[in-house]
Amino acid sequence: MSLATLDLPATRTISAAPAPAPEPAPRLRAVPSGTEARGFVLYVGLDEAKAAESGTDLGALVEQLKQLAAQLAPSAETYAAVALAPRGAGGRDVDVVRLALQDPAALAKHRQAEEPAAKVRGGVIIDISRKRLVLDGESAALTYKEFELLQYLVLREGRTIDRAELISSLWADGDDEIPNERTIDVHVRRLRSKLGAYEDIVRTVRGVGYRFDRHADVSIRHASTPSPDFF
Repeated sequence: MSLATLDLPATRTISAAPAPAPEPAPRLRAVPSGTEARGFVLYVGLDEAKAAESGTDLGALVEQLKQLAAQLAPSAETYAAVALAPRGAGGRDVDVVRLALQDPAALAKHRQAEEPAAKVRGGVIIDISRKRLVLDGESAALTYKEFELLQYLVLREGRTIDRAELISSLWADGDDEIPNERTIDVHVRRLRSKLGAYEDIVRTVRGVGYRFDRHADVSIRHASTPSPDFF
């Protein structure tokens, strides 16, 4: 018995296409030309009450993050500061932290939000956080020393400050021109002239010195600053 042979078509070998190369992990942010990355900042928004609800506290959380950094990169250097803000400041915790620690992007956003309100509200805004004076929505052109003089009185609201204290507190021995108790009045007059219609917030107490008197149309914005080396 003979076997018939079957002519089968030749099979074609199909080679698989090469797998695409994995894409590099995206960088968080491009480093501008001519600079190099030296570290990073991680803002953590968490108040003490929320930390306690999670069974921890801010100090313990900081220590664990520092230990993790040392584990992942033993040569890493770490520094931590706690951000302080007025009690009941409101807003998202992380936004409050960024403002308190003077994050440039957060400050710019906050400034844009403040400007329209300042122009509409009028009155006096003594912005200690940004060292500026706003009168009826317009920034007053105070010199550095004039603002320091106003700020010194504002931070001691209701207390009469004598001329000797103003001089010793605001002028150092190395300053070019240190006023005496008579010429300090000239500095106060210049400050008052720039206060315009609101000059009486800096009041003269005859025979003693000067005092800041707040009016209903005076708003004071205090600075929120980080604490010293807390952890």
